[in-house]
Amino acid sequence: MPLLILALFIGIPLIEIYLFIQVGGSIGVWPTIGLVILTAVIGTALLRQQGLATLARAQADLDRQQLPVRELFNGVCLLIGGLLLLTPGFLTDALGFALLIPPLRAILGRGVWAAMARSRNVHFSVSGGPPPRGPGGPIIDGEEFGVRRDDDDTPADPSRRIGGS
Repeated sequence: MPLLILALFIGIPLIEIYLFIQVGGSIGVWPTIGLVILTAVIGTALLRQQGLATLARAQADLDRQQLPVRELFNGVCLLIGGLLLLTPGFLTDALGFALLIPPLRAILGRGVWAAMARSRNVHFSVSGGPPPRGPGGPIIDGEEFGVRRDDDDTPADPSRRIGGS
């Protein structure tokens, strides 16, 4: 994993430099700079629009008392896409714009979900609903203070029992 990160930190800037040279040689320096600025402006506008829509959908899920898992994933993708779009370069812009396309995010989400389900380090559990009830009502964890107990774990003085029973 550390080698992959090192390769990315070295490889991506090298690819970006190569692409700047190629595009700049084809269309010129100023149009290349203008294109980089234009993609940042367009990406920022799209990011804002989709980010607000994602936030509204997450709020609607919460109002329905549902976990907004899909919207949280979309939000992370939008955040990463926004960072890539603000980074100057054609490769990072292409990856950033790809993360702004909802069908591609859905495909990526299914892939990430499947990979997590196959992983031995990730476990899923579903909880919710009313708390479990014991024979005398809901179970409440707590500690008692100031009550002396005998060796058999019963209160020493029956008049000092918790709950008055």
